[in-house]
Amino acid sequence: MTRERINSAYEYLRRVTEQRPSLCVVLGSGLGGYADTLEDAQIIDYRDIPGFPQSTVPGHAGRLVLGKKHGVSLACMQGRFHCYEGYSPAETVIPLRALIRLGIKRLLITNAAGGINESFRPGDIMIITDHINFASLNPLEGANLDEFGPRFPDMSFAYDKELAAALKEAASRHGIDVKTGVYAMMKGPSFETPAEVCALRVLGADAVGMSSVPEIIAAAHAGVKSAALSCITNMAAGILNQPLTHEEVMETGRIAAGRIRTLIDGFIERVGE
Repeated sequence: MTRERINSAYEYLRRVTEQRPSLCVVLGSGLGGYADTLEDAQIIDYRDIPGFPQSTVPGHAGRLVLGKKHGVSLACMQGRFHCYEGYSPAETVIPLRALIRLGIKRLLITNAAGGINESFRPGDIMIITDHINFASLNPLEGANLDEFGPRFPDMSFAYDKELAAALKEAASRHGIDVKTGVYAMMKGPSFETPAEVCALRVLGADAVGMSSVPEIIAAAHAGVKSAALSCITNMAAGILNQPLTHEEVMETGRIAAGRIRTLIDGFIERVGE
């Protein structure tokens, strides 16, 4: 079933566009505006693509934008899919796998995350160096899709060091302070408890969120090089004596969006086609 949905999405995209993107940028909560800066943009609503899930979360526009930036052919996903919306892990990566068939070789993921590292502050940007899959959700469960990769893919280099270095260089050039750290995924949609955050800190996590890990796994499975950014939109539960809200996530993401757009731009300039 998953294979058929991937194939349907790919065949549709192959028919409706002549663009063959080499880099996919997944835009998380409040960051979708970056796609509006693409040149020669072609916008396709997710609902028009056979096999695609539908985004239901505020801040996720649910559109695929194809175009160019600095001469690089891009596919920008304005919104992603989460298991807490009721999708299986394999369903959440159908769009990415369709785009891999279309030709992407590199992936840049952005997300909103809660800060666990107490040296972080809301609005900080963290380059993800590794992850902890605390949600225990894996898009490779079930029959292996051999056309994408092996049954047991190595995850040692899921976050490509050269792409991370390009992000750091772009940040340095534009005077943007960036952190580095480990991202932990929880399933959601409830925010984490203070005890869960404490446990994640002991395990070595610097930030926590509800997305991105399935995409990283699917990319590693297919040999696609990946980098990832977290916008620290709030401090995780128990660190500050205040409740957590999605509105806070969206507002902080909006404030940080300009720096993240500049960082993505600088990254694309460095990696080229």
